[in-house]
Amino acid sequence: MANERGLTRRGFLIRGAAVGGAALLGGCDQLSQSPSFREMLYKAEGATQRVQRLVLSERSLAREYSEAELSKHFKANGSTNVSDPAYQQAAQNGFADWRLEIDGLVARPTSLSLDELRKLPARTQITRHDCVEGWSAIGKWTGAQLGPLLQSVGLKPEARYLVFHCTDTLGLSGKYYESIDLIDAFHPQTILAYDMNGAALPVPHGAPLRLRVERQLGYKHAKYVERIEAVSSFAMLRGGRGGFWEDLGYEWYAGI
Repeated sequence: MANERGLTRRGFLIRGAAVGGAALLGGCDQLSQSPSFREMLYKAEGATQRVQRLVLSERSLAREYSEAELSKHFKANGSTNVSDPAYQQAAQNGFADWRLEIDGLVARPTSLSLDELRKLPARTQITRHDCVEGWSAIGKWTGAQLGPLLQSVGLKPEARYLVFHCTDTLGLSGKYYESIDLIDAFHPQTILAYDMNGAALPVPHGAPLRLRVERQLGYKHAKYVERIEAVSSFAMLRGGRGGFWEDLGYEWYAGI
């Protein structure tokens, strides 16, 4: 449970992110074309990351809530379904034949079924999801802890980031993807969630598997995860900024 100092700081950053997010949403296409604006964003992002890592330890937890505080409505943002035929078939079969691929800079590339993921060390947490658009909701998540899973596949020494490749497609920019560094990957609250509010994760919220990285804003919580790739850099991946929205001008580090 965060202390009062942490909560105050968290609220301040969320309000600031909401204001910045509203500005981006209102004029993202034009602003993202400005080199000076992009440079300003990237410098601010670096400062945010340094400040959070300085103030909070690597193991500091995001605030957790009680069952009584669960939100009655939790908005399903971004993609709420996937048109991919293979995904549609897997969903009709309860994802019994679905598999998560883990590859890249790992000693033992792995493919896991949903049942196998459910047998891994797990964590249940009730946390607040904060969207860059300015809304929040509290939900209960259960999933495999990412840290022990990474230990089992053996990260190579040059691995620095994890890229989450997703099944859904937004606009004309290709499939959704996100990335985090190893500090957030090994945080105890970073999980691959397969349950939401005590039931199997619904399709609109990213079934069968979504990332929960509780100390960052909502767009980092990739839905419909189908592959995790360990990399040394994402400079050559897509737009080179490490995520779908980041390639359009959002911050890569969205800490709260």
